[in-house]
Amino acid sequence: MDSRTVALIRTTFKAVAAEEGGSEKLASSFYATLFSDFPHARDFFPAAMDAQRDRLVRAISYTLDRLEEPDKLLPFLAQLGRDHRKYGVQAEHYVAVATSLKTAMRRFADTEMWTDEVDQAWDEGLAVISETMIGAAEQETTPAVWSGTVVEQRTVLRNLTIVRLMMDQPMSYAAGQYVSVQVPSRPRMWRYLSPAIPANADGEIEFHIRGVMGGWVSPAIIGQTKVGEQWLLGSPLGGLGVPRNTKRKMLMVCCGSGIAPLRAQLMTMAHRRVNPNVHLFVGGHHPCDLYDLETLNALAVANPWLTVTPVTENDDNPWWYTPPEEPAPDLPGLEPRITGQIGKVVAAYGPWSDRDVQIVGSPSMVQTTKFRLMAAGTQTRNIRHDPLF
Repeated sequence: MDSRTVALIRTTFKAVAAEEGGSEKLASSFYATLFSDFPHARDFFPAAMDAQRDRLVRAISYTLDRLEEPDKLLPFLAQLGRDHRKYGVQAEHYVAVATSLKTAMRRFADTEMWTDEVDQAWDEGLAVISETMIGAAEQETTPAVWSGTVVEQRTVLRNLTIVRLMMDQPMSYAAGQYVSVQVPSRPRMWRYLSPAIPANADGEIEFHIRGVMGGWVSPAIIGQTKVGEQWLLGSPLGGLGVPRNTKRKMLMVCCGSGIAPLRAQLMTMAHRRVNPNVHLFVGGHHPCDLYDLETLNALAVANPWLTVTPVTENDDNPWWYTPPEEPAPDLPGLEPRITGQIGKVVAAYGPWSDRDVQIVGSPSMVQTTKFRLMAAGTQTRNIRHDPLF
């Protein structure tokens, strides 16, 4: 696509989304059109659509912002195409989605704005997206979906649990990637989780799940997961990871269960002969949120290239936390804990201009940390994180 085509697509989308309630109206109109004109598509979606509507607009915005970066966008769309095989999606379903989205856009766009040229631009843009996803799905030879049996469920905090599964067949994911997961108690509600250990030939996989207030899936996982139940997993997604033989130093920043994909990468790097220096800042609201420090300490003690700095916003634990009866172990491999907001702490600790940066956490934490690092002189192109939708 040329720059004018991209500009026309972005301009019309932003004009619609910027109106009062525009994003909500666009999403509602899209799904109403899709389910009315293509009723068979309803089977691909959960009964409760609130979260799905919000996710749609964020995904569209993320994609449109990268239309002029094909080297980043096309691999991302290819991953999505491979992942969407888990729904049983076929080429005609992409046509239905593209048609419904364009209809919804045209319905809310200003009449004078929606010219023949704009109409053609949307056709071209949607064709690129659809064809990339369809092509990747058709060329993929791995399973459309994996299944795994829960072999361990361990409650770490009242709102955080660790679940280990044994896959029906090993999944070849890269440390740092994430996968979509469906649990028995929430059919058709797929949620993204990051494996906390590297892929292995035995087919073991581990997830760290923190409950989201008001969420549909994570509270169900924490409260209802039982050993022996079957989970479904989609294809690996995401581009985090440390390439072998890289010479660039690394800065890793995470909060809470965001440690999972970084931990998996560090475990992978620990098996390499040579690694760049890595400084990991692991944060939480309270000291008890730093639940995986023993593992990080063992990694830091065994690997001199790794520095780990714990950060918490508060010095005291919450009232509901009951400390373990055994005294806390000595953790000589860690830096002293710092009190403060993690983005501010990391930015002040720098400069980090010589580092490649990975940030993992909630969307607000990722954005805040990213902006603080950029303000401190870190180049945007050196900062990576997963899509925030």
